[in-house]
Amino acid sequence: MGQNLALNVAEKGFPISVYNRTTSKVDETVQRAQDEGQLPLFGHYTPREFVLSIKRPRSVVILVKAGSPVDQTIAALSDHMEPGDCIIDGGNEWYENTERRIQEVSNKGLLYLGMGVSGGEEGARNGPSLMPGGSHQAYSNIQDILEKVAAQVEDGPCVTYIGEGGSGNFVKMVHNGIEYGDMQLISEAYDVLKHLESFLIEITSDIFRVKDDLSDGFLVDKILDKTGMKGTGKWTVQQAAELSIAAPTIAASLDCRYLSGLKEERENAAEVLKEAGLKEEVGSLANGIDKKRLIDDVRQALYASKICSYAQGMNLLRAKSVEKGWNLNFGELARIWKGGCIIRAVFWIGSRRLTRGTPIWLAGVDPEFAREMVQRQAAWRRVVGMCASLAYFDTCRRARLPANLVQAQRDLFGAHTYERIDRPGSFHTEWKKYAQKSNAGVWCTQL
Repeated sequence: MGQNLALNVAEKGFPISVYNRTTSKVDETVQRAQDEGQLPLFGHYTPREFVLSIKRPRSVVILVKAGSPVDQTIAALSDHMEPGDCIIDGGNEWYENTERRIQEVSNKGLLYLGMGVSGGEEGARNGPSLMPGGSHQAYSNIQDILEKVAAQVEDGPCVTYIGEGGSGNFVKMVHNGIEYGDMQLISEAYDVLKHLESFLIEITSDIFRVKDDLSDGFLVDKILDKTGMKGTGKWTVQQAAELSIAAPTIAASLDCRYLSGLKEERENAAEVLKEAGLKEEVGSLANGIDKKRLIDDVRQALYASKICSYAQGMNLLRAKSVEKGWNLNFGELARIWKGGCIIRAVFWIGSRRLTRGTPIWLAGVDPEFAREMVQRQAAWRRVVGMCASLAYFDTCRRARLPANLVQAQRDLFGAHTYERIDRPGSFHTEWKKYAQKSNAGVWCTQL
């Protein structure tokens, strides 16, 4: 992420210095800058050399693991920085940590931004969605750069000043919570269609076009059905509970990730239930069902469910904005989520009330979304007819879940890697590259 974002900045014509404790990573980044067009990127090997190479007022973007590594990096850099300089944390950090650091660096006269960056490695290189919050002066110092490196959509770059304090990190956290819901909804739709022996979904996603060169079939089916997570989804659900905001779609997606981690327990449960007489129904679901109608029902249900997921996220943001006095601009949040980021929430812009700044705090309140929901609710009910408890049972009893798709998605946009069901180790695949070459070469790289 850091390397790609630096290359993005350099490609837009802004000279940039880079530093990493691992010297080989500095060398690699400098070499990429040369290979990708003699970009104005310069490597440095000590914090002091790095900081002093930057023109004042300095703006230093750090992309390291959240928590103590951020504090350690700030300590190493701030010793060489001067009043008026700014530190920008581009990681997925807990918003209260950002608010603590704002106060700490202010004692040295430094400015601070907590900036959510969404779009994965590809977005960082070609145009992410950026959510900076904290010092408005710090944002003004780099506004021109951020507006050029961000994803570009028809009504402007996908970046805006979010607000004071940790608001940028909080907005990114909720974005990731919505992302959790999106990924789970897509995997459930995939699961329904897969067990109806429909291969239509294969042509709608890069993941489903990649075959496995290590064995027969598609690569996604060889991925272990255990989904990883970085913590932002958990934080989102915790905040929803603390603010008394209903977020069932996001919470359910988190539950599914927890359950996917119980791989051995699910396999044992599946065996015990099989011995108790439970039969697998999915293979017989196609009997007596109009497949074309069901495929359309799944599409309609997925769209309606996504509206609910986004509404839950917006409602959470509204409540936190009121509590913290952030005065979040919901229209701007919807706009910067149109491109670059993972959730690509283009359909939210269809609401005139939202873009005027009035949050849709319950699905169906807005007349435009109300029509969307009413038109789709019949199909939605045909596809999603389960209560939470039944869904829990159905998940626990299955030895294999569609979590393999969620992990493939995480590997595609964030290079988070995956495990296979047929051999040990961690693997990474360049999904987009090989989806376009579905009959070529070696596609998975063991790490």
